[in-house]
Amino acid sequence: MSQYRLLPSPAQVAVLLDHCAHARYVWNLAVEQHQHWRPGRASAPRYLQQSRQLTEARAEHDWLRAGSQTVQQQALRDFAQATAAFFDPQSPAGRPSWRKAGRNEGFRIVGRGNQWDVRRLSRKVGQVWVPKAGWVRFRWSRAVPVGVKSYRVRMDRAGRWHLTFAAIPAPVPAPGNGQAVGIDRGVAVSAALSTGELLHIPGLNKREQARLRRLERKLARARRGSRPRGRVRLAIAQIRARETDRRKDWVEKASTNIARRFDTIKVEDLRIKNMTRSAKGTADPGRNVRQKAVLNRGILRSGWGLLVHRLEQKAPGRVERINPAFTSQRCSACGHVDARSRESQARFVCTACGYACHADVNAAINIAAGHAVTARGGDGDTRPVNREPHLLAS
Repeated sequence: MSQYRLLPSPAQVAVLLDHCAHARYVWNLAVEQHQHWRPGRASAPRYLQQSRQLTEARAEHDWLRAGSQTVQQQALRDFAQATAAFFDPQSPAGRPSWRKAGRNEGFRIVGRGNQWDVRRLSRKVGQVWVPKAGWVRFRWSRAVPVGVKSYRVRMDRAGRWHLTFAAIPAPVPAPGNGQAVGIDRGVAVSAALSTGELLHIPGLNKREQARLRRLERKLARARRGSRPRGRVRLAIAQIRARETDRRKDWVEKASTNIARRFDTIKVEDLRIKNMTRSAKGTADPGRNVRQKAVLNRGILRSGWGLLVHRLEQKAPGRVERINPAFTSQRCSACGHVDARSRESQARFVCTACGYACHADVNAAINIAAGHAVTARGGDGDTRPVNREPHLLAS
């Protein structure tokens, strides 16, 4: 997907917000119809039947008829695709759920046949046609894909408008050097490569973090539903959006660089959703709940899943998932497995052979070798024996 920053005028913003409201209304109506359907009952209405119902609703309600029929029709098509993905046994998609105002603001547009066009005004500015709004300016940050037939307009929680063309870029070609790399993902070090490189994801600086804390305290004191509270929420959303943009930019650059340099990319097969579940602690009182919550935020902020997702898209068929068991406790030099070898978060010193290096790099080397160490100390190919230091000395 190719995404651009949309630059609508105030009058066009009002039209775009109406399109978002109409698309969300049609989507939620379709969700409501399917909520009442259960196996064994009459089948829920499908796209063609819902399209006829939309035509009747537009004839009955003036406010709906004043909107764009293309926007409303594409909302039904999106729902039909989401429903088909939900019933596909090979798809991980969940059941289509409700869309909320302020959170799910967006709609899709299809081409107008031979009249659909994207115009370039200058080196950095272009225009795209939106029904009822006319030509809307956008920032020409990269070349527009050729032959696109649809595009999506959405507004994020920071109030920014984005334009996305439905075009899948070509994968990054393999360098053909036969090299493999292992990637260990962490919180202090976002990604450690088996080559010894340590990649850190950029976040908020100290000044931005201090301002965010002030705004969060101010939000806690603001009265619900008041205008000051809305302004504070928008300011917080803008800071969060800045952090998200930096994370996405880092992931795109890092994944492209790795895909261009290595033929085979090996990563840990982590269950991130299970790792970041809510911390409940013990029954009474809860213990380590705050620490687990901080760890969850650190994991999500490090972009573990997004990095692997983009690697699999840019290097299809070249990404391998390795069992992460004991990769951080196994010595990459002698194969000795001992939890005491991990002296700290950053330092690894083997208790058997004395090999020392950065702990994350040591784990990345084990991942690159494809070692799936079991609790009894084996990796499937060879079976390293946990030897005591005095035995090695003899």
